[in-house]
Amino acid sequence: MKNFFLGLLIGFLLAALGAAIAFIVIVRAGAAPPSIPSSSILVVPIRGSVPEKPGLEIPLPYFEQTSAPTVRDTWELLKKAAADSRIRAIVLEPSDLTAGWAKMQEIRNDIIEFRKSGKPVYAFLSQPGLHEYYVATAADRIFMSPEDYLNLTGLRIELMYLKNTLDKLGIKAEIEHAGKYKDFGDMFTRTSMSPATAEVMNSILDDMYGQLLQTIATARKKTPDQVRTIIDNGPFLAQQAKDAGLIDDLRYEDQVFGDLDRQLKLGGIRKVSEDDYLRIPPQSVGVETGSRVAFIAAEGDILQTGSPIDGITPDGMRHIFERVGSDRAIKGVILRIDSPGGDSVASGEIWREAVLLSHKKPLVISMSDDAASGGYYIAMTGNRIFAYPGTYTGSIGVFFGKADLRGLYNKLGITKDILTRGRFADMTSDYTPLSDAERAKLQYGIDQDYQAFVKVVADARRRPFDQIQQLAQGRVWLGSQAKANGLVDELGGIDNAVAFLKQKAGLSPSDKVRLVSYPPKRSIFDLIFNRSNDALGDVPALEFLRRYATGGWARGSFFRLMPYTIEVK
Repeated sequence: MKNFFLGLLIGFLLAALGAAIAFIVIVRAGAAPPSIPSSSILVVPIRGSVPEKPGLEIPLPYFEQTSAPTVRDTWELLKKAAADSRIRAIVLEPSDLTAGWAKMQEIRNDIIEFRKSGKPVYAFLSQPGLHEYYVATAADRIFMSPEDYLNLTGLRIELMYLKNTLDKLGIKAEIEHAGKYKDFGDMFTRTSMSPATAEVMNSILDDMYGQLLQTIATARKKTPDQVRTIIDNGPFLAQQAKDAGLIDDLRYEDQVFGDLDRQLKLGGIRKVSEDDYLRIPPQSVGVETGSRVAFIAAEGDILQTGSPIDGITPDGMRHIFERVGSDRAIKGVILRIDSPGGDSVASGEIWREAVLLSHKKPLVISMSDDAASGGYYIAMTGNRIFAYPGTYTGSIGVFFGKADLRGLYNKLGITKDILTRGRFADMTSDYTPLSDAERAKLQYGIDQDYQAFVKVVADARRRPFDQIQQLAQGRVWLGSQAKANGLVDELGGIDNAVAFLKQKAGLSPSDKVRLVSYPPKRSIFDLIFNRSNDALGDVPALEFLRRYATGGWARGSFFRLMPYTIEVK
């Protein structure tokens, strides 16, 4: 009886909580957009990784959290602000920025496009590093407080190697691959980079540094050689940064807004936050009022089974592609890819669905920070591909990996008895090394998968197989290098993709379009009640975390995955 009443009480409490949550959600949904006063200054704090896909929102008092603005949100925000007569200027405040180079190039381009409206853009920096300064160079004027410093010292790439550690633990990584640059396993099997890896990393670093020097030189009215000399003397105290011409003046934040107030004769400072302005419908200022275009964000690792948190899966993408393909109001599709690849079979299934969608709707590919290996594979629909100079792409290769943990088990006093039926039954066991026969069997499969990968690329790029083969071998290319080698069609971002799609869809260049995001924004309640499985999948969170934490490669599978995560600092 006691348990009965306890269960009844808990039931009532849960029902009450559910009703309260539903009420809050309804109230929020019906809330009017914020009022924007005339002669306002829009404050844009660019932070974090700037995702492609909307995150989860928690619409509860005291816990309220909106998802971080996406790349598309920032693009739309600046379009609205340029057209909105109530917005007179923008103040950028980038901080703790971890986005990749391609996303930062998109944001810089969007800021430069905004400046064509004639409205000023000021940047106020607080303890800035390279990322924050890079974005700020798109502004008309850059400010720092007098006590601050600019941590600008150049670029570096660090590669970590774990072989000595694994040897001490008794763990052996069993890696087979196709392509001399497909060096995923090197971090587990070597103690330093191979000549092939050094070749690629130096190539990327040289090209990226050249892009950086040219960008700063153009923005600050200097030559690349002058900028190179300046950076060699970094980091800089605020006064040193000003003396070197890297910033315009030393100001506290209130003084920056005061300068704008006087320059524009605003009659007082009226700030508008990014969060509030994102709630302003773009149609209210004449932006995105035309034909609907699907903006599909394929972000994260490519997984065979779904994740309620992250990743790209065949089931999730199929659901989105089918919905978009059957929607007559959708005039075209931008497939936005930000993925280093992943499961080989899953990438093939998603590629097939993308091809089928391209037969129903005009489609273009827009690459973000990463569109490599499996991420590059799903782009091979035969349609126009846009990449940024700083996009990591290519990595056309395949590898197999598993971990042999027998040495670790021995150290821990763990033993296993294995009974098998079948010659290769224990090939993926973590208690046995690969035999010569198993290694040969795997290498044959890897080679066949690799040949199929190269053929798909050759067909999509309309190039001879042997020509693509020379560019493949698992090598990672920057977007600028990929364009020179014919692996992508054009260098450009969302605006370029939209312009080309208009042409492909039979729209005039002056026609306005409305980008419709897929998957749409989701709240924590969507996840709890599984209201939709758009790219969320249907695997319980604990199961996903278990699989992800143990490292998919270690289980023994074929992967089209970029061999490393590149973060140039």
